[in-house]
Amino acid sequence: MSEANKECSGHLSQKSPETGREVLVVDTSGTNADDQPVGDSITVKIGATVPTGFEHTAAEEVKEKLCAESTISKDRGRIYFEINSKNLPQVHCLKSVDNLFVVVQEFSDYQFKDTKEETLQDFQLLAEKLPWSNPLEVWKINNSLKKKRSWRKVVNKKSTPKENAKKANAENYSEEPHSEKHSTADTVDTSTKTPEGLPLESNKKTECCSDGGDKDEAPSVSRDTLQIQEGRLPGTATAASDEDVPATCENDCDLPDGQEASKLLKFRVTCNRAGEKHNFTSNEAARDFGGAVQDFFLWKPDMTKFDIEVLLNIHNSEVVVAIALTEESLHKRNITHFGPTTLRSTLAYGMLRLCKPQPSDIIIDPMCGTGAIPLEGAMEWPCSYYMAGDNNELAINRTINNINHIHNKRHNKGSTAYGLPIDTVQWDLCKLPIRTGSADIIVTVIYHLEKGMPVLLCVLFF
Repeated sequence: MSEANKECSGHLSQKSPETGREVLVVDTSGTNADDQPVGDSITVKIGATVPTGFEHTAAEEVKEKLCAESTISKDRGRIYFEINSKNLPQVHCLKSVDNLFVVVQEFSDYQFKDTKEETLQDFQLLAEKLPWSNPLEVWKINNSLKKKRSWRKVVNKKSTPKENAKKANAENYSEEPHSEKHSTADTVDTSTKTPEGLPLESNKKTECCSDGGDKDEAPSVSRDTLQIQEGRLPGTATAASDEDVPATCENDCDLPDGQEASKLLKFRVTCNRAGEKHNFTSNEAARDFGGAVQDFFLWKPDMTKFDIEVLLNIHNSEVVVAIALTEESLHKRNITHFGPTTLRSTLAYGMLRLCKPQPSDIIIDPMCGTGAIPLEGAMEWPCSYYMAGDNNELAINRTINNINHIHNKRHNKGSTAYGLPIDTVQWDLCKLPIRTGSADIIVTVIYHLEKGMPVLLCVLFF
């Protein structure tokens, strides 16, 4: 191991008493050798996955909000930009990106060997040659910012696939009324109108820039280095736990005398590969490269409850090694009441950004579904006016419940801007109760009736 990796900022190299080999562990002191806060003045390259076709839209947002130039990857749906680690909280506030990762090293024209054995051998030798120090520092800072993964309940293995699907649908629509014969006022989820006792996202420490009234606020970066125990991070389950839902508890347990405060991490390697001229599979690349990472750091592999995820992205001759900064896609925001055709928030933001809304514009979504498009617009461009309509009563109820959810989040944060510039109407698309020429922008999504997939994104200007 090189000297740079032995004593990098925030990391220490120690010898394992069992094997006698050097092990990279995470420092819990919170400062480096020069007594400077960890993560100061670190410039790294950040990669982001975006909805396919909206790469240029995401690059414009990065330039506008972070003042950073972006490069679009050869592999569609990815952009790259350089930032300082101090600006990492603002990166998590981007509205057009799904997942984030910090680049360890990028090879624009990687020379693969002629045989599979030689190529996999190169992957094994690659791990110890990569500059891991700065990306690991950024990953450590990011742990106080990222949104934790939401765990799903385990489906009964004895059930048939049809029974499992029916049970999942019943759980997904548990917020809907038991009877469709009630009035609209009765079917609206009244639980979202009382802020007390609600599991609102505003109570989460990792939530940021969720609405227009607070979009300039960003989560602060904690200067304290994470105290990492084996299989246990703040907000995650312990290694000995068999529960599928991680426990959220304070990591303030006293360690026995003589036990190290720093423990090895659990990790996994994920290979994303595209191209037809490769003589190896994605699993083979992840297996051999992951084995080399384990030998280099002596981390413990875990495919499900991992602490750190190493990415190996291969697109034809382009190879990018990175560390994931998100456990769950950033598009999962704002919407709490889902329907069969809920639009991703990142896609809704990209469509609205193409419209370039101006103050006093009237923007209509005639088939709003759960209201993803009007909600994104009202929080990012609050000076415009939005109308959300649908002919399905259940869709209208979901939209109202999602709007109420945003109201409660703002109310709990003490925001005075309680309302949103949105009106929700149940109407017939063929007979809209709107005067001709009264709308500035119509933006909506048309879904496949049977598959429930978007087949056409409609943006109309007047």
